[in-house]
Amino acid sequence: MKAVIYARFSSEKQNEASIEGQLRECMQYAEFNKIQVVGNYIDRAQSAKTDHRPEFQHMIKDSYKHSFDCIIVWKLDRFARNRYDSAYYKNVLKKNGVRVISAKETISQGAEGILLESLLEGYAEFYSAELSEKVKRGMTENALKAKANGVRAPFGYYVDEQDHYQIEDATAPIVKEIYSLYLGGKRVNDIAKLLTSRGVKNRGYSMNYNAVFRILTNRKYIGEYKFGDVIIPNAIPALISVEDFDAVQTKMKVNKKAPAMHRSEDDYLLTTHLFCGKCGAMMTGEIGTSHTDRKYRYYRCNRSKQHKCDKKTVKKDWLEELVIDEILSLISDDEIVKELAERLYEMQENDSTAINSIQAQLAEVEKKLKNLAEAIAQGIFSSTTKKMLDELEEQKSNLELELYQAQIKNPVLTQEQIEFGLCNLRKIDISTQEGKQRLIDTFVNSIYLYDDHFVITFNYKGQSKTVTFEQLNSSPLTSTGSPKNKSAFLWAYF
Repeated sequence: MKAVIYARFSSEKQNEASIEGQLRECMQYAEFNKIQVVGNYIDRAQSAKTDHRPEFQHMIKDSYKHSFDCIIVWKLDRFARNRYDSAYYKNVLKKNGVRVISAKETISQGAEGILLESLLEGYAEFYSAELSEKVKRGMTENALKAKANGVRAPFGYYVDEQDHYQIEDATAPIVKEIYSLYLGGKRVNDIAKLLTSRGVKNRGYSMNYNAVFRILTNRKYIGEYKFGDVIIPNAIPALISVEDFDAVQTKMKVNKKAPAMHRSEDDYLLTTHLFCGKCGAMMTGEIGTSHTDRKYRYYRCNRSKQHKCDKKTVKKDWLEELVIDEILSLISDDEIVKELAERLYEMQENDSTAINSIQAQLAEVEKKLKNLAEAIAQGIFSSTTKKMLDELEEQKSNLELELYQAQIKNPVLTQEQIEFGLCNLRKIDISTQEGKQRLIDTFVNSIYLYDDHFVITFNYKGQSKTVTFEQLNSSPLTSTGSPKNKSAFLWAYF
């Protein structure tokens, strides 16, 4: 695993010694866990309450290059103290395959904040219907005119001044070449390597596997416009014929059933959450091959590779499925969900000052409008009252817009919305890696694995629970021999 270190100090009470200390402890953590450090990003005299930090933004931008897998910070407050910034940037990094790791907080402080961040990332799924309708109405009107609506143009297109997609002469031929190469027998990985060797970039970023895959599956290339529920055929200048596009989709379905040629590192869902119970080092995924060429996937202590720890390996699928089952069991309990919703709602109160101020102003304007309406109803109407009415209506409209923008930037969810969001997590498709990963990242803080049991910490304060593994003949450990005693899995909710 490759990592970069992010270090920061904010006040006059801290100095270069603070940076040196952070770097030293982060390096020790990396060395202990056999993580290769490939660079540092350092912000001096910069507060984490804002994201306006030069090196921080540089690091986020570099994450798109996929040159590192994780960011090591001394403590999580070095990364961000504003939970909205933390949620936003962690989500950006997650999409780029990068995780944030704390060197000093294996069990992070404020663990329940991780739950709230997860809900905030997906709050659009359950946010106020009234507010979303105001935006949706305007976007739907734009969609019916096949406008880009803020969606970035795919490779091969650009957005013109009228907000419509147009063919980009410089890159459109490459899209056609990609389809031709794939239909000619080239694999997605091969096409990505070929384009990279030629220096082809998409908006400044390398043409990797995912970029080529998206091009081969994007229906915009056959002229189909889609935004939400609005689908309009032949609304965009087509680059690929329908026949070629359909042929590519058919070929991809066939190849999907073939042995996998591409594997994402995210296949190992517990990476950065799983630690060795014997030495405390991180456990990471590996693939082994038997003498019959059969592949075995398992988690292994990083220090066992250098024979510094005798921790046995554990089967990947067995451990991951057990963790998923326990998460689903946790969130299926209505009482626990209700309690979690109450706690998460309380966490928001300190961050809603600006919104409360706007709401108070709006309430005052609405009160004045009501009084004015009553006066008009009693026959008091003149050019003055008409002017006052127009001004108040304009103030109300401006405040509603200001409130909406503030709620989008710093959303404050009701307890019912939070509870609805938590219940929605029960519907996650756990047949997909993405679904499983979201559940684990949301609820699991850390897992310490021993040879006969493991201790898991959730982002939830509750009571401990013991789960006994009865089937001794099917040990999850890949090393020879099974534990002689029944395996007790000790669960602790943080």
